[in-house]
Amino acid sequence: MSYSIRHITSIVEGEFLHFRGDDPIEHLLLDSRRLIFPATSLFFALHGPRRDGGMYMKELYQRGVRNFIVETPPGPADLPEANIVHVQNTLVALQRLAAFHRAQFSIPVIAITGSNGKTIVKEWLNELLEADFSICRSPKSYNSQTGVPLSVWQMGPGHELAIFEAGISRRGEMEKLAAILKPTIGIFTNIGEAHSEGFSNLAEKAAEKMKLFDDAEVLVYCNDQPETEKAVLKWKREREAVSWGHRADSLVWIRSEEALGGSLRLQIALHDIHGEVVLPFTDPSSVENAMHAVALCFWFAATGKLRTPLDKVLLRTQQLAPIAMRLELKSGINHCSIINDSYSADLSSLGIALDFLSQQQQNPRRSVILSDILESGRPEAELYGEVGRALQEKNIDRLIGIGERIGTNAGAIGEWFGGEQVYLPSVAVFRQEVHRLHFRDETILLKGARVFEFEEIDRLLTEQIHQTVMEIDLDAMANNLRAYRQLLQPTTRVMVMVKAFAYGSGSFEIANLLQFHGVDYLGVAYADEAVALRKGGIRMPIIIMNTEDAAFDSLVQYNLEPVIYSFPLLRSFEKWLKREGIAAFPVHIELETGMNRLGFPAQEWEELLRVLGAAPLKVQSVFSHFAASEEAQQDDFSKRQASAYLDMAARLEKALGYSFIKHLSNSAATVRMPEWQLDMVRLGIGLYGIDSAASSVSSATAAAGNSSSRLDLREVSTLKTTIAQIKHLHEGDTIGYNRRGVAGSGTVTATVRIGYADGYSRNLGNGVGKMWLKGRLAPTIGSISMDLTTIDITGIPDVREGDEVVVFGKELSVSRLAEWSQTIPYEILTGVSQRVKRIYFE
Repeated sequence: MSYSIRHITSIVEGEFLHFRGDDPIEHLLLDSRRLIFPATSLFFALHGPRRDGGMYMKELYQRGVRNFIVETPPGPADLPEANIVHVQNTLVALQRLAAFHRAQFSIPVIAITGSNGKTIVKEWLNELLEADFSICRSPKSYNSQTGVPLSVWQMGPGHELAIFEAGISRRGEMEKLAAILKPTIGIFTNIGEAHSEGFSNLAEKAAEKMKLFDDAEVLVYCNDQPETEKAVLKWKREREAVSWGHRADSLVWIRSEEALGGSLRLQIALHDIHGEVVLPFTDPSSVENAMHAVALCFWFAATGKLRTPLDKVLLRTQQLAPIAMRLELKSGINHCSIINDSYSADLSSLGIALDFLSQQQQNPRRSVILSDILESGRPEAELYGEVGRALQEKNIDRLIGIGERIGTNAGAIGEWFGGEQVYLPSVAVFRQEVHRLHFRDETILLKGARVFEFEEIDRLLTEQIHQTVMEIDLDAMANNLRAYRQLLQPTTRVMVMVKAFAYGSGSFEIANLLQFHGVDYLGVAYADEAVALRKGGIRMPIIIMNTEDAAFDSLVQYNLEPVIYSFPLLRSFEKWLKREGIAAFPVHIELETGMNRLGFPAQEWEELLRVLGAAPLKVQSVFSHFAASEEAQQDDFSKRQASAYLDMAARLEKALGYSFIKHLSNSAATVRMPEWQLDMVRLGIGLYGIDSAASSVSSATAAAGNSSSRLDLREVSTLKTTIAQIKHLHEGDTIGYNRRGVAGSGTVTATVRIGYADGYSRNLGNGVGKMWLKGRLAPTIGSISMDLTTIDITGIPDVREGDEVVVFGKELSVSRLAEWSQTIPYEILTGVSQRVKRIYFE
């Protein structure tokens, strides 16, 4: 949906300082770093406390932007061919435009506000309803005076429901957001101390937040919270309030709760509508956040707005997962690990970041670099005393405080925190003192408010060895895990393969994420991989797929579970267990049904039935491997494999006298053959965003006129490098070893910092492979060297030495690179050298 610049000028009550043409506008731009579509972007030169957006207009003009809304006119020569619209206040203009855009839609709009939980409630509500509605929702936590307009601008003709957040920190802000959002449905999460500086008390803050819902038809809230209920009762008048809570007078009444290990079962009623909810967590804040979404679903059901039976919607609550924090985990100088969470600094997010820091076991020492905490609305001595308490509780070894206020309150921190304390007034002073701080063999959390610009500290402490890096998107992996879990029955467990350095992605970091998301088992090829995970703090069950005699001691020492696949291995392990006096050791039995790799073959199954029951083992699972689950033409063979496996598993279960986990399906089978989910599935390459079942599913569903079986997977890994040198060659010049590359007229080349020692195959030389640069594919030219590759950049404008080049990632799929190299994505991913630095994002 687009507007002309003339129309927008009228909406925002502006006037043209310079008019070049009635350009269509599709994108609003506030941050020059986020420019993607220059031709259709409108830049608002906002004035902030630290920066004036007008500083970036010339740069944006050079990058193709031709439409600007300004308060201060630029110099006449700076933007000669641009539309320049003058307004009294660029923020007000942005908000007017968003409000006009919102008014074009009559769909239900859900607005969420409160002190905590807005983003999580939004994301979980989206997960519960996205199968039934086309939903527009706020990106990330865009809930501010600028974030809300950007969120609303996303609304389009195809949307049926919108879910937006709204956050405030001062009086007078909510009325502006309410004028933009005009919500029809409200959710009030809670009232707390976050962003309280602009309010005299919680009641005043609650009243301000309630202004968001002045025109709403209905409001969802928790009546277990007295402050929230008081605010709602003042608001209510003739409008409908949907209370939820444990009291019998709650409209959505939690009649009972039952803990189920790490889950919680709730029995809920609204009038004569009853339902059961199973939440995959028990902590009060997560339960509260989930119940806001559940209560709204009950109200939707009661008013006929729910398109799917309520019981089916409530089943989706079992798949809710914690929303990932904003952080970056990467290698630092002197064997350090860096956790960059310098998005904000407040007590709530500090607690989350400290929890994550405490999970990291790769270094014995932990340091926190923390800025002043701004706009808390609390007495500073009390605030920083709680900081000291939190640091002490999480066993932090050192605090480095940055800013005037945190240093002034060192005494309040020291009352609780007994570790080393260093206070510096600014990042600039930190830069001068960094060598005296002696960072070595420690995990360092960076936690700073945006205005402190901790990016400089991040650059100083991050390991800068090799400019070729592998970026691992942990959010993408969590997304892929959720995508597969949505295909599973609630009782089906998940095992994830993290062998071969987790398909090149880094075993410990990936395992830590999977442990966080409640995967049931990890699988590795050899025991030494599992030992490294245990030393890194991974506590969940780990299966060793290729067990060796030399590893028997490690199995016991590190609580690892071996796969037994042959009689020689079975007898050897049985003998070792008896010698050590160990009984009922957990093992997994592999049956050979057609892969012809490892496993007890059919001719040995009768003997296995006789021998296994007497061995000092406890069979945890019995499994086999599909040989060709991704290929539709092999489905008959797969069915024969499954039939043989199920028959033998049933006989083994009878012989042993107890049940065990049964599993057959890999990533492709999980998608294509849901009937073989059994008790557990094994996810491998699919979790890294490579859908090996896609082509088969696509062809099968195309015949049926349906493509909904395709998974929405995101590739997890991006391999990037940089340009070391650019050369302008003459026709006939040769490039690389053996002179296999030959320049044509006007050839320009770039030598990039990656070679076959990094995992970029020599098969990709001489134009076979290509890399992504400035929105274009640049082919290789000449042979691939050990450490360097040359690409042909002829005709690609504005390329400079040091520019980033994508080897594979979002722009250039690893599957495509594998096709060029005549191999499979597995080999590409696992072949990326460990000298390539891994950076992890959440």
